[in-house]
Amino acid sequence: MMNAREKMLGRLRAAAPTPASQDTAALDRRIALHYAGERPAAAARIDALEAALRASRAEVWRASAEEWPAQVAHRLAVHGAGRVLLDTASAEGAALAAALPDGISSIRFQGPLEEWKRELFDSVDAGFTVARSGIAATGTLILAPDAGTPRTVSLVPPLHIALVYADTLHATMYDAAQAERWSDGMPANLVLASGPSKTSDIQQTLAFGAHGPRWMWVVIVTEGERP
Repeated sequence: MMNAREKMLGRLRAAAPTPASQDTAALDRRIALHYAGERPAAAARIDALEAALRASRAEVWRASAEEWPAQVAHRLAVHGAGRVLLDTASAEGAALAAALPDGISSIRFQGPLEEWKRELFDSVDAGFTVARSGIAATGTLILAPDAGTPRTVSLVPPLHIALVYADTLHATMYDAAQAERWSDGMPANLVLASGPSKTSDIQQTLAFGAHGPRWMWVVIVTEGERP
């Protein structure tokens, strides 16, 4: 005999629309038609990404594959950073660590988080990530966290430094989903970053850094060989 909970759930299931009635193939065609048309050229995608990120209060510049480590290191010294969280197992992380001047140290993520949470929140000045790709229309970087660079690297330190390669930029999120074949199986965890953390109170006073990085630097690598 059904109890009250089972009866209620039965009524809800009976009233719900039948998923089989939805023609997903037709919906896919409608979405594709909406985004049909010529895509902006590579240079235009770079311009759009940079403009949108600047509008979101990110600091953005372009550099070659050979130039960016020294440029980031110099800016970190001017910024007054002392400790940078990065993955030295990656080619980009190793390149930045090697370029850091005396007085700035690089540290790797040390899991589990519970054992060094206080150190992470209190003494790490910047986190460095390499974006999987970018979305030009919205100024969004797509980050795919892994064991060496988990979400914490881009969310906790007050400064988030992100590197993105120009040849990975998509015009729209639809283009990103299609090109990266998200329908075949998305990563378990993606982070979409479009600038420093910001929030607003009931009086609409905008504040930065309340729930994440206060500053965001984005380096767009426009030329040179990827490591």
